[in-house]
Amino acid sequence: MVILISSHSVLHEEISINEKMPLFSKSHKNPAEIVKILRDNLAILEKQDKKTDKASEEVSKSLQAMKEILCGTSDKEPPVEAVAQLSQELYNTGLLATLIADLQLIDFEGKKDVTQIFNNILRRQIGTRIPTVEYISAHPHILFMLLKGYEVPQIALRCGIMLRECIRHEPLAKIILFSNQFQDFFKYVELSTFDIASDAFATFKDLLTRHKVLVADFLEQNYDTIFEDYEKLLQSENYVTKRQSLKLLGELILDRHNFAIMTKYISKPENLKLTMNLLRDKSPNIQFEAFHVFKVFVASPHKTQPIVEILLKNQPKLIEFLSNFQKERTDDEQFTDEKNYLIKQIRDLKKAAP
Repeated sequence: MVILISSHSVLHEEISINEKMPLFSKSHKNPAEIVKILRDNLAILEKQDKKTDKASEEVSKSLQAMKEILCGTSDKEPPVEAVAQLSQELYNTGLLATLIADLQLIDFEGKKDVTQIFNNILRRQIGTRIPTVEYISAHPHILFMLLKGYEVPQIALRCGIMLRECIRHEPLAKIILFSNQFQDFFKYVELSTFDIASDAFATFKDLLTRHKVLVADFLEQNYDTIFEDYEKLLQSENYVTKRQSLKLLGELILDRHNFAIMTKYISKPENLKLTMNLLRDKSPNIQFEAFHVFKVFVASPHKTQPIVEILLKNQPKLIEFLSNFQKERTDDEQFTDEKNYLIKQIRDLKKAAP
């Protein structure tokens, strides 16, 4: 919806605003001044000399002032012109990238402010354009700095929040997916610090499930590389990684957009063998997630011959195993129905005529 306001009413509005409180009084610096002060003081922090305490204070103040322009306050809306001016300054000076590069030098509250500023400016729209998405698309190193943030415990979770905000936008998700750096996720989801590994997995999952058509194309083009690494996650020593990866695999192969991926995945006997081993895992939760992958192999009407042979070879054992599998789930009717269906499918399997 476009609202047309006459120049007279805009002038009148500006006069009335200025009468109440000037947009940038002496105590309220304009966006260009705030950006300059912030850049100068970040440069001091980077040197790590004796002046850092004062610089740290100035950085905090500047971030607060920026946040106030972008988000407004409880009693006033963000000033449109100032928001546009600040955004332009952030692009023109490269400050958006500097804030991420220097994030670990900024104090705790400041890190929260940077996250809020970044995510807010990323959501800013002018008609159908999203200027910050265009800017980051032209400066993709910003995305890779955020991704590398998982290697620095003090900033990892903040970088994760900003990265997921970027992934909401398909052009930015595409840059990450089709980059060499995407492979780093397989390392980050295995990190020993639980909350960082979990956050990295949340971002990894978001990347592989949010933009369905894009992801299907990516997985088809990079099937061998991705699933070679994915297999390691399914055999991880880390229980949470193993369970989450198995659950995500089930979601990916059951998504109709990924039909070609599913067909390829369930045609390979090594994948069936791995899934059958996971069905016997000591954790009932991992067994349950493995069941949802196993059912795709069995229920497929177009099983490859190697898959049929494995199922036939293990036919009596599988029927007995499934008959007793997680009997305690009595309240889960869908699970019971699926289990009975699989038993019937396996029982009805016949050896191919010689």
